[in-house]
Amino acid sequence: MYARPITLYGKRVRLEPMRSEHLPALAVAGAYEELWKWTRTSAHTADSMRQYVDEALGDAREGKAIPFVTVDRASGRIIGSTRFASFDHYNRRVEIGWTWITPLFQRTHVNTEAKYLMLSHAFEKWECARVELKTDVLNDKSRNAMLRMGATEEGILRKHILTESGRWRDTIYYSILDTEWPDVRRFLLKSLERNR
Repeated sequence: MYARPITLYGKRVRLEPMRSEHLPALAVAGAYEELWKWTRTSAHTADSMRQYVDEALGDAREGKAIPFVTVDRASGRIIGSTRFASFDHYNRRVEIGWTWITPLFQRTHVNTEAKYLMLSHAFEKWECARVELKTDVLNDKSRNAMLRMGATEEGILRKHILTESGRWRDTIYYSILDTEWPDVRRFLLKSLERNR
C-alpha cells in the first residue's frame, strides 16, 4: 500500500490523480452549495475550491492521501472527487472518503462504480484487511448508501470535527473487512448491471 498516484479505470468512470490544472473543472462541478452541507469545509466558490485542491495536493505530496478527480468517460467531463487517505501500512488499513459528485450525476452509476474501483484496489491490489468510511451523523443519504452496499456501522465520535460554520460535527464510522469484500463486490457489480 503506497500513497502514490494511480489511475483507476471503470467502464463509465475514470478516477485519475488530482492535479492543479483540474481546478477550473472542479470549480464548475463543485459550484453547488448543497454538496458541502455535511463537510468540514465548503468549496462551492472558485477561491474555496482552490484552497480545497491545494490542501488535497499538499496531503498527496506528504504521502497522506491519494486525491482523485472523478471523470465521466463518455463526455470526458470532471464530475467530482474522492480520495484514499489515513494509510496504515502495518495494519493494512485505508480510508475512502472526501467524496462528492456534481448533482446531475448523483443517484446514477457514478458513486457505485467509483467505490467498486477503489474497494477493488484496496482489497485486491493492496491486500487491505479493512477499509474505513465516515460521514456526518446527520448525513442520512451517505449513511444509507454505506449500509446498502454492505458496510458495517461501528460507532459515533462525538464533537469530532469543528466545521467551517462553527458547528461541531459528530462523525459516524463504517468499515468493510477483507472477509466481507466478496459479498460487497457482488452487490456493487449487481448494482452496476441494474444501472446500465
